[in-house]
Amino acid sequence: MKSGTIRSLLALILALSVLVTACSSSTDTQSIQLVSPADAAQVIADDPADLVILDIRTLDEFDEARLADAVMVDFYAADFADQLDALDKNVPYVMYCRTGNRSSDAVKTMKDLGFVEVYEIDGGIVNWFEQGYPIEN
Repeated sequence: MKSGTIRSLLALILALSVLVTACSSSTDTQSIQLVSPADAAQVIADDPADLVILDIRTLDEFDEARLADAVMVDFYAADFADQLDALDKNVPYVMYCRTGNRSSDAVKTMKDLGFVEVYEIDGGIVNWFEQGYPIEN
């Protein structure tokens, strides 16, 4: 091979390496975390103005007890994913269900829908209450 061809080939390889490295090191802008009730309480106490406390239990469960200021989207609703998709994906969410089973599935949906910041309460409202944090009826 001629030296000009080798230089061109090396330049192409270098350019491709830079491109592949740049693409693979792009930062993930999503922060979706399983957090303890204590950590969730701290997020709520920090009181971001646009924070949403999201209860994904049924209406009967929600009416029985919930975190203060929670909004409800029923996990079992046929249009659950559509209801989530209609929410603002750029605000922080503290999300819970009863014990964590539904929320572990819901968090996957939220990630796929592009939610930026979600805190899933480990153990749900049951663990929240057992750890001594307040609920309202």
